[in-house]
Formats: sequence, structure tokens, C-alpha cells
Amino acid sequence: MAEAGQQKVAAAFPPPPPFWKHFTPQNLKKLEECKKEHEEKTGSKQDWTPEALRTLELPPELRYLVPPKAPTSGSYSLFGESQSVSINLPSLQDQGIDQLYPSPPSGDENALPPNHRFYLLKISKSLLLNFLEFVGILSVFPERFEAKVQDIRNLFINAHHLLNLYRPHQARESLIMMMEEQLERTREEIREMDRVKEKVQGFLEQLEAEGSAARQANEGSGTTIKKRETTSGEGGVIEEARAMWNLLDEIDDD
Repeated sequence: MAEAGQQKVAAAFPPPPPFWKHFTPQNLKKLEECKKEHEEKTGSKQDWTPEALRTLELPPELRYLVPPKAPTSGSYSLFGESQSVSINLPSLQDQGIDQLYPSPPSGDENALPPNHRFYLLKISKSLLLNFLEFVGILSVFPERFEAKVQDIRNLFINAHHLLNLYRPHQARESLIMMMEEQLERTREEIREMDRVKEKVQGFLEQLEAEGSAARQANEGSGTTIKKRETTSGEGGVIEEARAMWNLLDEIDDD
């Protein structure tokens, strides 16, 4: 039997929680029936939010189908490791690790320290130096490696913590970039619509000019529009439709 203080080994791919067996088509159908019964009793249509579903008196096998409240405090286990619900990054002091750079003057633990780029570069150089010292110790006194390994570990954790402090700034800059790209795509679509509009207007003006010239020619020769339609028949209408489709194809190709 494992000792009480021994850390429990978690599986790399743990099995799903046992309540997954309750997510069946039969239970989903029962849940819909419970919703309908409640609406018939109250006589009104209801928007079934998770909060509204939690007010129903459901049997035990259907309660797992209702989303629980999102936790606001405490911690949870993820692949055997405890994770905090809070989005705030825990400080190095809370984790029992020596902080190798000064704290920000504002007192906010999640704020970047002043001249943070300098400290990142300094930690990187210290990592190289400590690695060389570690190799030297292994070649002369291999049994004294633990202290140097702890120094290297502390340097890595400080560098990782400094990089994690960049996450809010990275998220904000990524959101700004996405919004700028979306705005540029919208502007390009508007410009394309304006180009198509100009081509269609030009084509309509061309048709109007050709129609006016044809009417003037017919009036000058004494030919009526009715006689022109009779002599042309359906061929003239087909030619005009074909010209319209050809123009639309040209617009699509552009």
C-alpha cells in the first residue's frame, strides 16, 4: 500500500468520469418531456437556461444533464495536478520560489516589473553560465549536482513567470490584430461592391444610350417600334439577354 504522503500517480489519459453513462438518447428525451410538462403546468413558453433547468425536480439520472454552476473560487484537478480557478497568476512567493527580479512598484503581482526585458535577458545569460558551471561540477564533483540543478530550476521558473506576465498583453494585441484584419476585409468587400456597382451603372447607361439611338433611327426612317418587334421577333430579346449575361460574366471574372 502506498504511503499517506506519497503523491498519487495520475494516468496520462485518465478515463472519463462515471456520470458519462447518463448522457443517453433516452435520458435526453426524458429531459425534453420534463420541460414540456413544466410548460404545460405554467401555461407559458420558457427559455430553458441552466439556471431554469436547475429549478426543476428531476430524477437523479437526469440531474447530470443540467450544466452546473461555474466555480468562482477554489481549485480543481487536471491530469493529477491541482489548478486554481482564479485567472490571476500566483506569485512566486506563494509558490515558495525565490524571486530574482524586483516587484512592480504598483504592488500588483500580475503587473510587469520595470525594465522587464533587461531581467529576461539577465536570466537567460545566468542560465547559460549556470549550465556551464553544472557541466564543470559533473566533471569534478558529480555528487554536488543538486544545488546547481536547483539554481537552474529557479532561473527557469522565474523566466517562465515573467513570460506568463505577458499573456494579457499578448491577448490584447492578438484581439487588436484580429479586429484590424476583419475591418480590412469589410472595407475590401465594400470597395468590390462599389466597383461592381460602377460597372453595372455603366452597362445600364450604355443600354439606355443604344436604346435612344435605336428609337431615333426608327423615327427617322419612319419605322414604328411595333413593326421592329414584328420583324425582329424573339431574336432581338434573346440577343439582349445574351449581352446582359455576357456582361455579368465579365463582372464576375474581374
